Amino acid sequence: MMPPRLTRRLRIGTVAVGGGAPVSLQSMTNTDTRDVPATLAQIRRLAAAGCDLIRVAVPDRTAVAALPAILAGSPIPVIADIHFDYRLALGAIAAGVHAVRINPGNIGAPERVRQVAEQAGAAGIPIRVGANSGSLPPGLLERNLSAGMPHDEALAEALVASALQQCRLLEEYGFTAIKVSLKASDVPITVAACRKFAARTDYPLHIGVTEAGTLRRGIIKSAAGIGALLLLGIGDTIRVSLTADPEEEVKAGLILLESLGLRDAAPEIVSCPTCGRTEIDLIGLAQQVEDLIAGIKAAGKKIGLRKIAVMGCVVNGPGEAKDADLGVAGGKGKLMLFRRGEVIGVYPEAEGWARFRDAVMSAVEN
Repeated sequence: MMPPRLTRRLRIGTVAVGGGAPVSLQSMTNTDTRDVPATLAQIRRLAAAGCDLIRVAVPDRTAVAALPAILAGSPIPVIADIHFDYRLALGAIAAGVHAVRINPGNIGAPERVRQVAEQAGAAGIPIRVGANSGSLPPGLLERNLSAGMPHDEALAEALVASALQQCRLLEEYGFTAIKVSLKASDVPITVAACRKFAARTDYPLHIGVTEAGTLRRGIIKSAAGIGALLLLGIGDTIRVSLTADPEEEVKAGLILLESLGLRDAAPEIVSCPTCGRTEIDLIGLAQQVEDLIAGIKAAGKKIGLRKIAVMGCVVNGPGEAKDADLGVAGGKGKLMLFRRGEVIGVYPEAEGWARFRDAVMSAVEN
């Protein structure tokens, strides 16, 4: 893994972004923001799952009016997502949001951008600007294509140019607390655009693959794009954008950060693939273990285990997972428990699960 790209540091509420701060994980509510109880209930679930920052859509004045109650009840910083109407951005800033997401190019005349920049500056909150392949300013892509660039390179360069234009517009009004995103639904284009932008500025980057798709496809595309960038040291916040429950975005993002060593897994759960030697419901067992650990973490508790292994057979399981602090391996109607390759015992399946659960719970730190 490359060293993290050195960027300027921002603060979104209690969360530091950039400047060597840990990569933060964010998602977006899909509730009606005007429904405060539903929105807060979802934010709390997302926070319990590991979300650091939450974005809420602010489509109208009624949504702006709901923001103070949402901010008062949210356990994590709230970012207002604004499109087209600068007055909504001003209202969200006045309500006390921790950051706003706007596209300076689509909220009208420069005077309107100036007002948003000045109010955000006075409030001491960042603005995230974004360049999206589906909504580029007219002429940028065409100009690059006319210059003879291949389509993908032309699009990546257009994304960079769009983002830089938006940054310069805010900079004209003395505003520099800017976070940037460059996204396409195409993984190589997204990666290329972010690499190009990262080489030219020190603005923190929010990274992700837009319109990545449904659960399975979206996770794979996001892991490929976000993972590639993080391995290059690029990326200060991430969102795994899925056509799915936002909790799935957080789960996927958390696992991605853990797998890259950017978030402490505490504990890491490993499990072997199924094969013809498997004589138990290994898939179900692995899910049971994941659910057990997730429930403990959701309660805000830490587990004093570095790695847990779920193995499909008692023949190879303990040996293949001998570095695990705690492991369980399945046989026909039985479970073997082991620690660092040493067998604790072999038990009937129900008893084995109970003993395994007790061993996990004994490692929970109060």
